[in-house]
Amino acid sequence: MTGVAGTVQAFFTERLIGQRRASPHTVAAYRDAIRLLLNFAAQRTGTVPCRLDFTDLDAPVISAFLDHIERERGNTIRSRNARLAAIHSLFAFAALRHPEHAADIERVLAIPPKRADQTIVTFLTATETQALLAAPDRSTRTGRRDHAWMLLAVQTGLRASELTALNCRDVHLGGGAYVACHGKGRKDRITPLSPGTVATLRAWLAEHAGTPDDPLFTTAHPLRHRGQGMLPLPGQQKRHTARPAALSSHGLAARRERHHRHRALARPRISHHHTDLPASRHGPQAASPGPDHPASSPARPLPAA
Repeated sequence: MTGVAGTVQAFFTERLIGQRRASPHTVAAYRDAIRLLLNFAAQRTGTVPCRLDFTDLDAPVISAFLDHIERERGNTIRSRNARLAAIHSLFAFAALRHPEHAADIERVLAIPPKRADQTIVTFLTATETQALLAAPDRSTRTGRRDHAWMLLAVQTGLRASELTALNCRDVHLGGGAYVACHGKGRKDRITPLSPGTVATLRAWLAEHAGTPDDPLFTTAHPLRHRGQGMLPLPGQQKRHTARPAALSSHGLAARRERHHRHRALARPRISHHHTDLPASRHGPQAASPGPDHPASSPARPLPAA
């Protein structure tokens, strides 16, 4: 077994899983990046992946690999930079185990990420939010579930994966009602709920009649997040992320606080400012559209989740 094979195995078992406790998604992303690199180097050098050494993975090979995935595989600049970040992490780990290859490793670590254009991500306006919430047919159980799911998403701003992972015990509807979530980055979040959301969730829990350990939103099986975050709205061409905008004053205050607290590590976030939003903490209701508002067309029903 060569230095690369043993180092790659230790990188995943000791570094990612044992020391950093990386999530399964992170481990899978790093695995795919290293697998593509080893396959590319094996085809380029004619050496099987288990026989590759660090001399076969020098800076010119890494640069050629990055050009290959961008030009021939059609990866975006962001995907290219993500692959490069995985490679940098592997080589930084290898630098402590193989000082005899320090020069080659240093040149690989010096490869910079490529700059990419920043895409403007918009937020849902009050009118668009009302159209979205009015779309489910609340005369059916599926429609009532979808309405409660989207109403909770609009106020809390939780990610779709976090919403589908909620259990009945995570919703507290007594005094100071809130929803608790253990989400991305192993972070625990507690978000207050408005009276309207409390009433909707209380009615849904009474109809759902689940145990505390049951999923909050279900069909015959628990909802699963499939990464489809594009929600088409009537007549809209705006791009929205899978994490809806929080329109309540609670959501706005919480997100501003998180932004200032983690400003040094923050990535571009969705803007939630809207001049029509109420400032009252209790009873946040989205502003109704004016009589001449262009988005007054009827909403298209959404498919059942």
